[in-house]
Amino acid sequence: MDFRGFGGPTVTFRLGGLTFMTDPTFDEPGDYPIGDRTLTKTAPASAPAEAAGQVDVVLLSHDQHPDNLDRSGRAFATAAPLILTEPTGAQRLGPPAIGLDPWQSKTVGAVRVTAVPAQHGPDGTEHLVGPVTGFVLEAEQTVYVSGDNASLDVVREIAARFPAIDVAVLFGGAARTPLVGDHNLTIGAAEMAEAAQILGATTVVPAHIDSWAHFTEGIDQVRAAFAAAGLADRLREPEPAK
Repeated sequence: MDFRGFGGPTVTFRLGGLTFMTDPTFDEPGDYPIGDRTLTKTAPASAPAEAAGQVDVVLLSHDQHPDNLDRSGRAFATAAPLILTEPTGAQRLGPPAIGLDPWQSKTVGAVRVTAVPAQHGPDGTEHLVGPVTGFVLEAEQTVYVSGDNASLDVVREIAARFPAIDVAVLFGGAARTPLVGDHNLTIGAAEMAEAAQILGATTVVPAHIDSWAHFTEGIDQVRAAFAAAGLADRLREPEPAK
């Protein structure tokens, strides 16, 4: 499988003859308000949205944060044939978005897509951050897309239901904002390596580790953590989109 990264959480890949994109973000660097806070984007996408070509399915972990769906990403996603996301986001977005509850599946062409849990922060903060979903895709290979997740217990639950994950697209970055104090909103590099072991994934594609000021860890920390865990051969950085 080929993986192309556009920066932040945005990755494309092909499976079952279809092209999938995770969390589209294509806006320019700058400050992006969110409630009474501001998130700062520090780098542009590596290529414009048009460089993605025809995307068949957008896998959207959540729509309420601009580092996962920005204005340009929203325009791109809603022009795609299908968005799969969690139910409240699907209601806000409207067609072509379809909301899936945890463990609910939808078959798209030759690919079975199952929504799986994601916990976007420490225990008890969902009312602050809003709902988030991950995905497991099953075709010629089984691919896990974590979405914004901060819990290895969630990863263990997914591994128990899907014991044969081939590829894990893990959102990391150890994201932090004042909303949850000193707690992470997404897993850090060492937890990404541990997640790879829990899942038994032979290939790990890192995402959500660059381009935003509230990401406290980047690719250097991910490389070091995988090397320290003896898993450097599993790490596969996406090719920058051009």
